[in-house]
Amino acid sequence: MEKIRVLLVEDDEYWKNNISDDLGKEDDISLAGVVSTKEDALSALQSIEVDIILMDINLTANNLDGIEIARELKRTGGSSSKIIMLTSLHQKEIVMQSFKQGAVNFITKSSYQDIIRAIREAYYNRSAIHPDAAEMLRTEIILSDLTPMEREIYDLKQQGYNKTQISELLYKSVNTIKSQLRSIRDKLRG
Repeated sequence: MEKIRVLLVEDDEYWKNNISDDLGKEDDISLAGVVSTKEDALSALQSIEVDIILMDINLTANNLDGIEIARELKRTGGSSSKIIMLTSLHQKEIVMQSFKQGAVNFITKSSYQDIIRAIREAYYNRSAIHPDAAEMLRTEIILSDLTPMEREIYDLKQQGYNKTQISELLYKSVNTIKSQLRSIRDKLRG
């Protein structure tokens, strides 16, 4: 049986140990390597073949190194490996950047019990977007129909601003804001 070769890119010892142990228990998965830095990950990918990269997003402080690695691999075509982002972060911008840079899935560490299934799904090109990211992606797809101005107004409304406050912030009349909110509602209803 051919094994799924996984490179774990993780700097936290707790997660390195636990994920390595979990992967080691699977008959169809082989841990091809464990690295802790962006440089080590890029170097490893030049010397070993891997099918799946299980990538922590923050390797040093809050630098989003995992997204940088994915961006570099995408830019250079340096790897055909599929990337699954694994992180404690769940901000919309980080989820979106992960997928834009080539990740096939995004799992928060609080859902780490789903990693094995996600690895198999990615390997067999059947990646279902994990619930940690799915709702956010669906929302962003729907919101992509908004113009930049409508999106700005939508975001302000989501942050709790009322029509008057939005009009003051954007230097527009309240009637203009009302009109744009109506347009936003119409677009979001489909």
